[in-house]
Amino acid sequence: MKSTAYRVVRRTQTSSSLFPLFPNTLRYVYGKLVQYDGFERFEWKHSYSRVYEPQGKYSPEGIFMSFEHYNVEFRDRVKCISGIEGVPLSTQWGPQGYFYPIQIAQYGLSHYSKYLVDEKRTVSVLEDAESRDTARWTVLDPMDSQVDNVWDADAGSRVISFNSLDSSSGVNLPVGSKLFFLSLDLRFISNASITVVLEAKGKQPQLFFVHYVCSNTLISADGNEVFYGIGDQRSHWQTLSRDLSTDLHKGLALNRGRSKKSRPSLMRVVSLSLSGRGRVDNITVSSNSHLPQFHAAADWLVRHQDSRGGWPIHVERVLANGRLQLPPGWYSGMAQGQAMSLLVRAYSHTRNQGYLNAALRATALFDVASGNGGVLAKFADNYPWYEEYPTTPSCFVLNGFIYALIGLYDLQHTVTDDRGADASRLYASGMRSLKAMLPLFDTGSGSIYDLRHFTLGVAPNLARWDYHTTHINQLLLLATIDSDPLLSETASRWAGYMKGHRAPHN
Repeated sequence: MKSTAYRVVRRTQTSSSLFPLFPNTLRYVYGKLVQYDGFERFEWKHSYSRVYEPQGKYSPEGIFMSFEHYNVEFRDRVKCISGIEGVPLSTQWGPQGYFYPIQIAQYGLSHYSKYLVDEKRTVSVLEDAESRDTARWTVLDPMDSQVDNVWDADAGSRVISFNSLDSSSGVNLPVGSKLFFLSLDLRFISNASITVVLEAKGKQPQLFFVHYVCSNTLISADGNEVFYGIGDQRSHWQTLSRDLSTDLHKGLALNRGRSKKSRPSLMRVVSLSLSGRGRVDNITVSSNSHLPQFHAAADWLVRHQDSRGGWPIHVERVLANGRLQLPPGWYSGMAQGQAMSLLVRAYSHTRNQGYLNAALRATALFDVASGNGGVLAKFADNYPWYEEYPTTPSCFVLNGFIYALIGLYDLQHTVTDDRGADASRLYASGMRSLKAMLPLFDTGSGSIYDLRHFTLGVAPNLARWDYHTTHINQLLLLATIDSDPLLSETASRWAGYMKGHRAPHN
């Protein structure tokens, strides 16, 4: 049942110091009607967000926090999933779109976590070329288009070969499936394209067309047609994996300014068409496709890591009403940490040493002061802090720092020989800072996003409820690997704030 916000006027007082209620004070609560023990009850809380209790000790090979519930690609600030890179393109701080390492790492971590919990995956094989039969394929004009079943030495198997004029309708494969994750192996010999026809519900069923074309143009749309560039270098065999529903939605939003609420309700994949000249194999549709998305994110991180071991963020970031600025090319401790968490899981899943090497290189910037282009700040010249936003002066963002710590833990727990020494040192040093500084983020009724009120002398930047629950979820995770009661007790107290608990007053 969907949670509903209710505006409640409290007109009673209580002697409990945990629930200081004030007369005639307007407050909001969130909740839902539930039934148990034969009664209907309204379960309420002050927060619209949710705390996820850990299901055991945290493992660098397991689910990342509660990311199995994340849908990064659905976010409005994600322009689309690149047809060339296979990862999200962000518009959070720049409408032109840019690759944001934090978002890419979260995309990979969410799909890896979903992969671990999604027990069922339905797959329908549309074409594997093994039957040597092309009867399912239709050609509208045999003078312009041909489809054959041939042996391909590079693929080491039989494949479907297609050849059609660019202006023709190409060759068509009927699908008729309610599964919306497409995967196929392809090799384009000349300018070619793939078109998928989708049918959506409505007073009259609507047809939509998603085209994947040999182009470097990111995304465009025209009416009910959406176009994704998949690069102009497809002369060797590659695998294309796409979420057709998300691809359609992002294109329509671009074209019509549609929001997520107007997402088309898809009924089925009608057909798939090929035009130009090339070869395809292993065409499938499935109910989900988490591993290809997970690997796309990990591979992007390996390809784009720079000589300093980092992932520069090529967009300006402005904070604190313009008082703090980061020019394009800055690094983020949170990006470094979440990248390590993703790369460690990619290594654990594949045993590909390249992923682990990239994670090890990512620690270098933690020892470089933010003023020198790194991510290291020090609070009171004593406590090291890995900055999500390495500004001058520092702002000490809590959630980004803890994500950096989790990444360091993942790496030092995975690499137990001398190569992991830097990660172990940085993690231990960071945990010392966290335990010393955690009380500074406690208001007695909620938590604080950062410490700009210390460094800039401005009003505190209170954490909104979703960041507050992120803080709690992070502390609960750390409490499974560190027995210090400060972590679990702080998490419990902060969870109480969501139910109206308040610290005692004098």
